[in-house]
Amino acid sequence: MMKVLMVNGSPHIKGCTYTALEEVGKTLKENGVDYEIFQLGPRPIRDCIGCNKCNGNGCIFKDDNDDVVNRFLAKAKEADGFIFGSPVYFAHPSGQILSFLDRVFYSTSGGEIYPIFTGKPGAAIVSARRGGTAASVDVLNKYFGIASMPIVPSTYWNMVYGMTPDEVRKDLEGMQTMRNIGRNMAWMLKGFAKQEKETSFADHVETTYRTDFHH
Repeated sequence: MMKVLMVNGSPHIKGCTYTALEEVGKTLKENGVDYEIFQLGPRPIRDCIGCNKCNGNGCIFKDDNDDVVNRFLAKAKEADGFIFGSPVYFAHPSGQILSFLDRVFYSTSGGEIYPIFTGKPGAAIVSARRGGTAASVDVLNKYFGIASMPIVPSTYWNMVYGMTPDEVRKDLEGMQTMRNIGRNMAWMLKGFAKQEKETSFADHVETTYRTDFHH
């Protein structure tokens, strides 16, 4: 069975962001696709410092004795699609998920494990009390664009509103948007699986050149 790996970028393990992800997950299951929610939790996650010691093969740093980035990458190798979820703080995603994703993508760029993202569909979802949602989705979508990942659409921007899980469930259009993400993700995964029998998405991606004007 195909599987989607989700990231809950909220420190609240079963809060509003989790509620939205679960609605996507429930719809994935109904459409024959499994899912798992990877919890970042309340612990701090350090930033990427561009040390280049990862050499494209995973991050060398741990967070509070938890190798959170490489734990995720181990699961990501087996995943068929990805959903990144975040609360909205001051009109942007949580600093926690941005630090995490910076290290995830930087530490795989150009290395042996880079193809774990190439060609796999991704979606970003956010949860807010009121404002900053569209800007936050835009930020998270940037990770997909740099890794040759098709972006999964929906019928509205990928967001829910509410201060509590119960309020999020009352956002009927938001929950509908989450279900449509699940349906579209499942449809894309099944279509890509048929195409992969003939050619791999990664086969046509060119990664030879990188412009660095160093003297």
